[in-house]
Amino acid sequence: MKVLVDNEYPKRKDLYQKDEINVMGLGQYMAKEIMKEICNMSKEFYEFVMPAIDMVEDGNDLMVTIDLPGFARKDISLKIIGNILSINANREPEENLGTVYYRHRPTRIDKKVALPISINEDDKIVGTAKYADGVVTLKIPIPKSSNIPIT
Repeated sequence: MKVLVDNEYPKRKDLYQKDEINVMGLGQYMAKEIMKEICNMSKEFYEFVMPAIDMVEDGNDLMVTIDLPGFARKDISLKIIGNILSINANREPEENLGTVYYRHRPTRIDKKVALPISINEDDKIVGTAKYADGVVTLKIPIPKSSNIPIT
């Protein structure tokens, strides 16, 4: 049985690009590409779960607090259709001249959240929103409901 030494292995030129790539260089390239894919998936995950939202009933109003750091007021759109709150935000990605190690901050958000209040399709709900320091505070009036007496 013959044991091949490193320099005795047959070389296949079709596996290499223009220049010969040693095994360590190929491993580094593969690791870099895998990390790039993981980073892209991570950013997509952040865009899916973002933004952080709190909902609290405060008297006759539903208070919704939405964290949207990095988005300007003009780039945020809120709509209520039925009992669904649609949150849309877009911003241009920043151009960097240097090496980018991580890019996890989302550049767009498109989230739909079911509101815990029932709204007729014919009713138009008008809320008020305030934006400060990357946080949107939305105040939605809760439609009046009548209690049904039990006899």
